[in-house]
Amino acid sequence: MTDWDLRPAAATDVEAVAELRALVLRDDLERLGRYDPHRVRQRLRDAFVPEHTWVVDVDGAFAGCVALRPAGDARWLEHFYLAPRLQGGGIGTAVLRALLDQCDRDGVPVRLNVLRGSAARRLYERHGFTVGSEDAVDVFMVREPRAAVCGG
Repeated sequence: MTDWDLRPAAATDVEAVAELRALVLRDDLERLGRYDPHRVRQRLRDAFVPEHTWVVDVDGAFAGCVALRPAGDARWLEHFYLAPRLQGGGIGTAVLRALLDQCDRDGVPVRLNVLRGSAARRLYERHGFTVGSEDAVDVFMVREPRAAVCGG
């Protein structure tokens, strides 16, 4: 696996994240008949909250992002995008595992939505997410916190 690092996002990261979102979601949105090049970027701009977002850097360069937004007694995993050239190499799994470990320590469930038919759904299912509901475009998933395992 390639070396990677997470750093807090800054407001200046919004355009890089919006471009990555458009690239990563394009195939799924086109398949669903929902791709609009302006809308896919603007929705990210409108929802981007640097305080809840981290940037994935690989070799010191922007390679992805993820947000974990507090919402009542849960966290919403959002804007989890990784450059296509890096997908499948274990970085996404490692980032997700780190975030889920923190949520487990905090005792909070994690919610997310993934586009219907997206390959990302398999990643989430491997990490304990289950389907709560779905509509014509989105699959809404949840993962309850897991008890910490103590070694000794």
